[in-house]
Order: sequence, then structure tokens, then C-alpha cells
Amino acid sequence: MPTQPTSIAFVGLGAMGAPMAENLVKRQFRVTGFDMRASAREALVAAGGHAADSAKAAAEGAEVLVLMVVNAAQARSVLFESQAMDALAPGALVILMATCPPGEVEAIAAEVARSGRHLIDAPVSGGVNGARGATLTIMVGAPQDRFDQARPVLDALGDKVFHVGQKPGQGATVKTVNQLLCGVHIAVAAEALSLAEKAGIDGKLLFEIMGGSAASSWMLRDRGPRMHEPDPPVASAVDIFVKDLGIVLDAGRAAKTALPLAAAAHQMFLASSGLGHGGRDDSQVVRAYRALNAKPANDA
Repeated sequence: MPTQPTSIAFVGLGAMGAPMAENLVKRQFRVTGFDMRASAREALVAAGGHAADSAKAAAEGAEVLVLMVVNAAQARSVLFESQAMDALAPGALVILMATCPPGEVEAIAAEVARSGRHLIDAPVSGGVNGARGATLTIMVGAPQDRFDQARPVLDALGDKVFHVGQKPGQGATVKTVNQLLCGVHIAVAAEALSLAEKAGIDGKLLFEIMGGSAASSWMLRDRGPRMHEPDPPVASAVDIFVKDLGIVLDAGRAAKTALPLAAAAHQMFLASSGLGHGGRDDSQVVRAYRALNAKPANDA
């Protein structure tokens, strides 16, 4: 039976990573974090964790390295260019929690295995609120014994931990499907709002009606109200879905699977980003619809 890890290196103390690292501290793990921003490192120390001035220094002798980075390229940079992997304890676990293409996860796992360490493919869903409340959904692809070894760490971060397969890449596949649904749901809610607004119907009333009807979805109820705000706080940015729906379409091409709705949603997020809204909350994909459906000049 694998022993429970106690020392954790955590790289990526962003909007989700910071509260996740703090939740590990609350569970009595020894957490050493690294982020490019000094303020993020200082916040972890204030919460009872430790800080390092590089990813390699954070990983020194650690039994687990949690990567809450943006993408596979950043994961590779931390592991191989920054040499964090070589600094880990022999047999350590690398828990990759970023949204990455399944093929990339498989390739990274193979490189990690050659060093005598083990990759746990564990992307998450639940956003900033899920990270803060330790209520994330975590989709894990890893051999059973490695999943069991990582379980105490994962349970400190989420309350819905699913072992979806025995191989790294399978967790990423499930997350890819999740992002397909999330992106399409947000885009179609914006499309519905655009039609209602063009017809002169109050959008807030529309979502109040739709939120309690068969047409509802979690995304409609969560993102819909933010579509009415001029500049809502960013829970997840438009550009995240530009990236994630790009991963969805790449997976579709690899599997020779037609994904026409995902492609249409991707174009709307891309349009919103192209209009300068890439850093805004992803609910602001509605701005692309409003631009597309603007009143003709002779109606102004």
C-alpha cells in the first residue's frame, strides 16, 4: 500500500492555483510553491506554506509536484527546461492539472516515466469557486496504484474525484469533452440572448424564464447574469475557451470525429477575442454576437 505523500511542490499560484495550494496547507501537507509573481509566493507564505524562487527549488526533494499551469507547453517548461522533475524525490508523482491535449499528456507521461517518476493526468473543472471551496471535479487518468497514492492530495482539492482510466491522457480526454459542452453551452446562451435583445425582449427576464425551464443549463444560470454586466469580474477568460475549444477540435481531427457545434462556438470566442475582449470574462462572448447583430446604420 503506497504511503501518503507529505511534501508537495506546487507550481502555478494563479486564480485557481493559489486557493488550491492553500487548501493543501490546511490539510497539513508541507507545500512549497512557485509562481513568477512575488505577490503570489508571499500570499502562500502568509497562508502557512513555503515559497521558492524557482520551480526547481520548489521541487527539491518533494514527493509530489502539482502543476496548475496554463497549458502543456508551460508544463514542459517547468518539468524539463527548469529541471524541476530532476529535483524531485525518486519515484515522485507529477500531478498535471492543466487542460492539455490528450496526446501531449501521453507524451509528457512517457518522458516523466523515463526519469523514474510517475505522471498523474488530473485536469479539473469547477473554476475559481471550486478551487476556493475544495469542491473541484477532478478527472484522473493513471494506473490504480498511482491513483491510490495521489488520492489524499486530490481529495484535498476536490470533492468529486473520478478515476476515468488507467492511462495518462484519458483524464485529458474527459476534460476535453467537458470543455466542448461548457463552451457550446456558453455560446448558445449568448446566441439566445442576442436573439431576444434584437427582438426587444428584456434579457434578464429571458434568463429568469429559461433558467427554470427545460432549456436551462448550469452555464446559462451561471454565465447568463454576467452577460448583462458591462465588465464582470473574470472567473474564466474568453481566451481560455479559444484555447480549450481549439484542443477540442484537435481531438476531433485526431479521432476523425465531426464536431460542428464546437467549431461554431470556437469561432464566436475567437471573434470576441479578435474584438479585443480576450481577457474579459468568458460570458463576454456575447459581445461578438452583439457586434454581429448590430442594428443597421439606417436604423440608428
